[in-house]
Amino acid sequence: MSESPAIEFVGVHKDFLSHGERVPAVKKLDLAIGQGEFFSLLGPSGCGKTTTMRMIAGFEEPTGGTIFLDGQDVTGVSPNKRDVNMVFQSYALFPHMSAYQNVCFGLERRKVAKNEIKRRVGEILEIVSLSGMEQRAPREMSGGQQQRVALARALVNRPRALLLDEPLGALDLKLRQQMQVELKRIQREVGITFVYVTHDQGEALTMSDRIAVMESGRIDQLGSPREIYEKPATRFVAGFIGTSNLLSAPVDSISGGLATLTFGPQDRVLVPVPSSVVSGDKLEVSVRPEKIDLCRDVTPPGDCSVLSGQVSEVVYHGTSTDYTVTTAAGPEFVVFDQNAANAEDLARRGDRVFLTWNAQHSYPIGV
Repeated sequence: MSESPAIEFVGVHKDFLSHGERVPAVKKLDLAIGQGEFFSLLGPSGCGKTTTMRMIAGFEEPTGGTIFLDGQDVTGVSPNKRDVNMVFQSYALFPHMSAYQNVCFGLERRKVAKNEIKRRVGEILEIVSLSGMEQRAPREMSGGQQQRVALARALVNRPRALLLDEPLGALDLKLRQQMQVELKRIQREVGITFVYVTHDQGEALTMSDRIAVMESGRIDQLGSPREIYEKPATRFVAGFIGTSNLLSAPVDSISGGLATLTFGPQDRVLVPVPSSVVSGDKLEVSVRPEKIDLCRDVTPPGDCSVLSGQVSEVVYHGTSTDYTVTTAAGPEFVVFDQNAANAEDLARRGDRVFLTWNAQHSYPIGV
């Protein structure tokens, strides 16, 4: 990077004491978050993502390692002296104050001039689509509007980075989806680095420039949403991000950069592999459900994977139908079929079917 990262961790680890024993929460973390980036820490409960964010904010001190903000070592610096703000799932608005008073509170504490306060609060309320609601109390606002007030209050101070700890968790599904789009728009407009903690894969994929998928205090994979979804680095990432069909088997043969895994006379999975893979190697393979076609009969082209199986479950979702198929490869496969193309189900429970997909949609994990 030509400029210093907005946030950088160098060899950071964090241990907690439990019954006299040290329990590692974050393990030797090296991480650089770019200026103006929307960066998400994604993972299940207990993976270390919130502890990592709290160390950025200064609410937790690392057991070892160094934390930099804009190139400055802030390890040991108190939270109020770090140029970052944090938004929590509980908005922590002052109930007796109006939206305007909530937003300008921090500026007044810093003794910013009144005309400057009025200008900055007006600008940020317009950015978060709250113009005209300045005098409303929090109890008179919806959950999404309260969330916007909390965002405006954090952003009006113009921090170098905004930290968001599962801020949409209290909202219903439809409002949460709307706020995902709004958050990304707001981040683009203000140009501030956002660090977002979530266990919701959809949120991370929708909003992020890059995602760090965490497990057991470590980053399993760091990359763009597309990279992490299409090319999972580990079995954990493949299973945690969206839905993935996973299978493992030894390589029977390799030709033209494609490994063949054989499961029966007509059942085979073709996988693109590097030259380091040889016959006999065991491969672990991920295939996304939307890449698979479900057919009654099949004469596959030479570059297609084919598995026969029996439909064990059919679930209608409105926009799509999910089919669960017990396959010749052993594991059950899930197939997503978009209902725009099919007015009726392709198959029913108990039907014998074939699953086919292009060889390029088989992704070898960890190779």
